[in-house]
Amino acid sequence: MILINLLPHREARRRQRKQAFYVGVALAVALGAVIAAIWYLGLQQLIGEQQTRNQFLKDEIARLDVQIKDIASLRAEIDALKARQKAVEDLQTDRNTPVRLLDELVKQTPEGVYLSSLKQNGHQVQLAGVAQSNERVSEMLRNLLYGSQWLDQPELIEIRSVNVPVSQGSRETRRLFQYQMRVRIKPPASAASAAASAPPAKAS
Repeated sequence: MILINLLPHREARRRQRKQAFYVGVALAVALGAVIAAIWYLGLQQLIGEQQTRNQFLKDEIARLDVQIKDIASLRAEIDALKARQKAVEDLQTDRNTPVRLLDELVKQTPEGVYLSSLKQNGHQVQLAGVAQSNERVSEMLRNLLYGSQWLDQPELIEIRSVNVPVSQGSRETRRLFQYQMRVRIKPPASAASAAASAPPAKAS
């Protein structure tokens, strides 16, 4: 017996192919969506991790900034303390300077030389007075240059002859020499080493 299929089998096969195509497209879209979602989630995770690292770096930078400010303030305090310490040391060093200066001038000023004024500016001292002769002034300069432990670099600024009364109200005059000179006070270290190396004074 021969069976004849009278149903539209071509249209049915076409519909099956269309359904299979649509199913494939739907599966591809679904697979693409899943892949895109996984990629997006992975990207968000990477972004979150990077943001966490960035925040950590910002926190560390802020902490270091605070430490740097503390260090800067500590350095400023240390510098201020050092400046204060140096000022105290300078005061302790300089408090004996006037006594040593006067004592040294008494030692190095020869007879016939008189001091009328003394002015100190830092380590420079300007002297003024009168002398009986030029030779006396020269002797004082030599004493200050070669014989002084606390003074050096004597320099004669001016010397001139003047006539002064022998006594107040007297018409009789005598010739003297007015002089001005400057001398430098040695730094404490140099003066101390010069004093240590100087020979001991002979007992009279």
